[in-house]
Amino acid sequence: MLSLNELWFVLVAVLFIGFFFLEGFDFGVGMSTQLLAKNDTQRRVLINSIGPFWDANEVWLLTAGGAMFAAFPNWYATLFSGFYIPLVFLLLALIGRGVAFEFRGKVGDVRWKRVWDGAIFTGSVLPPFLLGVVFACLIQGLPINEEMQLHAGFFDVVNLYTVVGGLTMVMLCLLHGLMFTTLRTLGDLQERARRMARRLLIPVAALFVAFGVMTYFMTDIFEKRGVALTVLLVLALLAFLLGGYFMNVKRDGWAFGMTGAVIALLVTSVFVGLFPRVMVSSINAAFDLTIYNAASGPYSLKIMTIVAVSLLPFVLGYQIWSYFVFHKRVHEKEHLEY
Repeated sequence: MLSLNELWFVLVAVLFIGFFFLEGFDFGVGMSTQLLAKNDTQRRVLINSIGPFWDANEVWLLTAGGAMFAAFPNWYATLFSGFYIPLVFLLLALIGRGVAFEFRGKVGDVRWKRVWDGAIFTGSVLPPFLLGVVFACLIQGLPINEEMQLHAGFFDVVNLYTVVGGLTMVMLCLLHGLMFTTLRTLGDLQERARRMARRLLIPVAALFVAFGVMTYFMTDIFEKRGVALTVLLVLALLAFLLGGYFMNVKRDGWAFGMTGAVIALLVTSVFVGLFPRVMVSSINAAFDLTIYNAASGPYSLKIMTIVAVSLLPFVLGYQIWSYFVFHKRVHEKEHLEY
């Protein structure tokens, strides 16, 4: 039987997994507006393909942050104060991206659209990169003292391991977004998305393997949860191989599911490797933040659990319904503008 502390750790993990699975393809499609689209019409098609979904997908990140604040206030305070600058850039990128979706079609001028297209691309690359860096930092360890204060220098945050983690997440999101494009478009755009996804398989696999090997040698999570992590990584590798197979036989729905599974399993591995910790101290293991010393009181967790159980089915139901309503493909001849 899970304790409330454990339950809320699992819920926070599930929210981040859901965010990366859903918003991951949004980020990938946003990158594709510059990497895949040949003209303005194709950019509009790509933007319209995620038009009904992107803002709801971002809610998963906000909800995860809110759950951390309420259930694990010490985790929230240490993480958000220590990563203040990267998280500000993350929010600015998300804001700029959201504004660009709305504003790029308001004026027909080419330069106007070029500026907002740049904001969409930047706002689609930076968030997965920065979040990948942050999650890599969580498992690598940070200088957290006995007062739960994080005083990280530049190279505590930006180093070879964290940069590889950020790049891995960016490339996985791009691959995931390309497979979403094959599900939502037709004709030339769909076929080129499929071809680009195939070309990315080897670079993405190389990054994924490099990150896994570096994690084994540069963190302690395999010492803590070696068996579980090995199972998760084997499953992720299997999902990746199946994704490549389904791409080749043009089973796009299955390929999309497999790329999403790789992202979900990677994020799951981070939380499994951390448990019961939420942040690792590189100064002294006694200063680690855990689901116990970082948590709210039992009464607060109990009330939050009741509220979450009551409201979560409605939120999930609404999002599932929106995907059902807007399931039709988007194609160039419609010349839609979201």
